[in-house]
Amino acid sequence: MITVKNIKKAFNGKEVLKGISAEFKQGVTNLIIGSSGTGKSVLLKCAVGLIKPDEGSVFFDGKNLYKSDREEQRAIREQIGMLFQGSALFDSMTVEQNVRFPLDMRTKMTDDEKLERVNFCLKRVGLEGVNDKKPAEISGGMMKRVGIARAIVMNPKYLFCDEPNSGLDPQTSIMIDNLILEITEEYNMTTIVVTHDMNSVMEIGKHIVFLSKGVKEWEGTKEQIVHSDVESLNDFVFSNSLMVAYKKSEEERANR
Repeated sequence: MITVKNIKKAFNGKEVLKGISAEFKQGVTNLIIGSSGTGKSVLLKCAVGLIKPDEGSVFFDGKNLYKSDREEQRAIREQIGMLFQGSALFDSMTVEQNVRFPLDMRTKMTDDEKLERVNFCLKRVGLEGVNDKKPAEISGGMMKRVGIARAIVMNPKYLFCDEPNSGLDPQTSIMIDNLILEITEEYNMTTIVVTHDMNSVMEIGKHIVFLSKGVKEWEGTKEQIVHSDVESLNDFVFSNSLMVAYKKSEEERANR
């Protein structure tokens, strides 16, 4: 479990996060949602340790990230996997080298052990046989899957995903969503996904935190979200015509 308490962050005097507190549960997909500019990615980066908050604490299974010594912080970070918005693959490296990179940096595994682990992770994301290809030679959806393989190659306890469906077509987005959900449940990870995609919310949103203007305005499940009386959340949710249709079908079912 990951817990954030009273996280505040400002840039050039402008408050971006105004005291966010939330618990992100183990073994489920935790989503942080909201419109662009609401502080979603900043909260994710504060939680993962890429940005230090001005105030507040982040706990990984009870261990305070920002009050731990350097060795304790290193131990926490070695249990973190990160899927960046743009996949962040090294263009000059092959798929195999990209996935292997964390193993080269952080372990003393033999080359054979590294290759076995890389192939296992590539197989898990459905990418057998692409080891020698460069990122420019594969599709955007495949690059996301390579990014996921690299994120899980160290067998992390915690997985962070920043806009994993950015730039993908709807069908590929669903595939990536389902892959993140499957891996989360299979390995019992604490997964946090930042997204503004309501399709993702309804597909994999087991636990959802909604931010608006740097404030947490709602928290709950995808089943509860369509019945919310929070105006800002309803504006966000029902701007999507698919969600309007979903609510209508839910109401019809309730009236039967």
